Amino acid sequence: MDDVLGYAGKRAVVTGAASGMGAATVEVLGQLGADVIGLDRAPIAGTVRQAVEVDLLDSDSIAAAADRIDGGVDAFFNCAGLPGPPFTDLETMLVNFVGGRDLIERVVPRMPPGSAIVYVASAGGIGWQSNLAVFTELFATDGYAAGKDWLESHPEVWEGNGYAASKQAINAWTAWRSVGLMKDHGIRLNCTNPGPTSTAMMPFFHDAVGKELVDAAMGPVGRYSTPEEQAWAMVLLGSVRASYVVGESLYADGGFYGALQTGQIDFSHLMPSE
Repeated sequence: MDDVLGYAGKRAVVTGAASGMGAATVEVLGQLGADVIGLDRAPIAGTVRQAVEVDLLDSDSIAAAADRIDGGVDAFFNCAGLPGPPFTDLETMLVNFVGGRDLIERVVPRMPPGSAIVYVASAGGIGWQSNLAVFTELFATDGYAAGKDWLESHPEVWEGNGYAASKQAINAWTAWRSVGLMKDHGIRLNCTNPGPTSTAMMPFFHDAVGKELVDAAMGPVGRYSTPEEQAWAMVLLGSVRASYVVGESLYADGGFYGALQTGQIDFSHLMPSE
């Protein structure tokens, strides 16, 4: 079957398109015949029809970038993100969730029924269900400024580990917002939870939490994933062949989540003591 994933001639937006998973997603989509628009703060080396500069820490930049996206959008892949240190916890929350959410919502009106959004979270977002009530308050805010104000008023939610909090928020928002997007617009929203991946961010993770802890999260596959492996997981989830998959969190983590939930991985001894 030709074009089995249905991307040929479709317009796809990829944030974080200059490097890592975003750059790999641009490459895969191009191979599948998609018309790709890339967004990033940095120059984009991959083949895109349109390159749009955006700073997810700047609400004006987000609004301008959304306006510059040319035409309708059939698939949106939000790969942009910060790893935490050397960035502050607040900056990490703003880029990974508040800015990403604002950009997505601004693009939603030009996405037709049957289109899809895939948001990159992380296996580090495990346990989001226990914080759903708090995150729902954040989700009730409208736009970047209101989201930032809410975070600044609730530092207890993110101080000390902005990366994990941001990835929990993405998982929770995926489950929460997917209902309205499907009912009101016919748009599918899902997220992926990558395990450790060999990108330019990895040294920051090693410095922030320690290489031993990161390595312990590899899962039974026993290695880090490649950006291309994560890109294919996203592209599959965003394709028309996943048309009945809505509000899901796909763990592309080499089996880590399953092993953790069944007690076959235990890295509690690596976690900081209270």
